[in-house]
Amino acid sequence: MNRRVLLAGLAITIPAILLFVVSLGRDPHKVRSPLVGRVAPDFTLLQAGSGAVVKLSSLRGKPVVLNFWATWCVPCFAEHGVLTEASRQLGPNVQFLGVVYDDKEEKILQFLRENGSAYPTLNDGGGKTAIAYGVYGVPETFFIDPSGKIVAKYEGPLTPQLLESNLQKTAGRS
Repeated sequence: MNRRVLLAGLAITIPAILLFVVSLGRDPHKVRSPLVGRVAPDFTLLQAGSGAVVKLSSLRGKPVVLNFWATWCVPCFAEHGVLTEASRQLGPNVQFLGVVYDDKEEKILQFLRENGSAYPTLNDGGGKTAIAYGVYGVPETFFIDPSGKIVAKYEGPLTPQLLESNLQKTAGRS
């Protein structure tokens, strides 16, 4: 065997194995988004069904829970009830927004008819908003404080406890 090929292979393989071993055990929910601490990227999207225009920056003054989801996403289905109930309970004090990407409006409306809705569901048909937020899987939820700054991000389905602990961060009570 060629000694150079062996050394080159080891030079590539050993660092890759070390990186893999170091990464084992890391919780993906604890990987900090580069957007946390920055002003949330603004967007203007249409509400599914009504076509009403929603502009994120117009919601400043109260916390926003921005949830990216899709009708084909099983964990999204599991957390939908948590978000809907919280939106009903918190009423005008917190604005919940659902942003659906990679989905058809007919499926979105059917999902909402079957599972209920308590907050605007926006259609991100081209996925530009999801890209601006660095969404790589659903569900992902961003917590935005009244000044428009992202204070937390959670990847995966929210439970009532996770939702509450992240909402506290929007009021500066982490």
